[in-house]
Amino acid sequence: MIRTLLTLLVLSVLCGPGLAEETVCLQCHGGQEGRLGAPVALWKTSVHAANGISCHDCHGGDPTDFGTAMDPDKGFIGAPEYEEVPAFCGRCHLGVREDYSSSAHGKALNRGGAQCVVCHGNHAVQEASIDLINEKSCSRCHSYERAAKVKKAIAQTEVNLQQLEDQLVELHRVGIDTQKISGQLFASRNDFRRLFHTVNVEKMEASTAGFATRLSKIESQIQTIKNELSQRKMIGGLVVLLLVIGGCIAMLIRKSYHEEE
Repeated sequence: MIRTLLTLLVLSVLCGPGLAEETVCLQCHGGQEGRLGAPVALWKTSVHAANGISCHDCHGGDPTDFGTAMDPDKGFIGAPEYEEVPAFCGRCHLGVREDYSSSAHGKALNRGGAQCVVCHGNHAVQEASIDLINEKSCSRCHSYERAAKVKKAIAQTEVNLQQLEDQLVELHRVGIDTQKISGQLFASRNDFRRLFHTVNVEKMEASTAGFATRLSKIESQIQTIKNELSQRKMIGGLVVLLLVIGGCIAMLIRKSYHEEE
């Protein structure tokens, strides 16, 4: 998981959204119609684009030169075959690849079992969420019954993750350094969502308690910060009140002094 996070971080730094717009891949395909141009519009709506992951990060090649953009000597590998997709995506999503490979989906790959793009799409990849598990998508291949059990098993933890994320956003908004806690939450979310790919209800249910403990520790840290903020507000309010009282006393003393004169 750490290797995955580092990979995404490096790609995000090296290929920010501004730089991604300048690649020859986007310039060339963006000006074409039909099958060759469609991926660009789809990619622009993706979580990859939002994080600066562009064409060459997945397909290889030289993104700075039209002549060598699709040169195998420059690392161009093009689009993978159906059964190659998990390994293709797994170059970055290492932990997910491991869990997928041992799952019912992964074991059925050579028989047409679902792989990454079946559920996530290829170019319009959206941010992972519990909403990806739905009857319309899952019933394309099989009944929704088991998928519904999977969704139910992870639902409450997903709610807890979102609530903690919202609280951290609020703390960051008022100037609190939340980087450390956000990192803990990010790691917990990634570890938890790896479970999605096992398609194993029993494993998910068994792991829920462990994640609940991890999230409880994060919530405790957030609450400590909130308590400190409340104390600061209380102290600040008390200081203001004392200043007001002191000012009033000073005015009374001054008034009394002038009356005596």
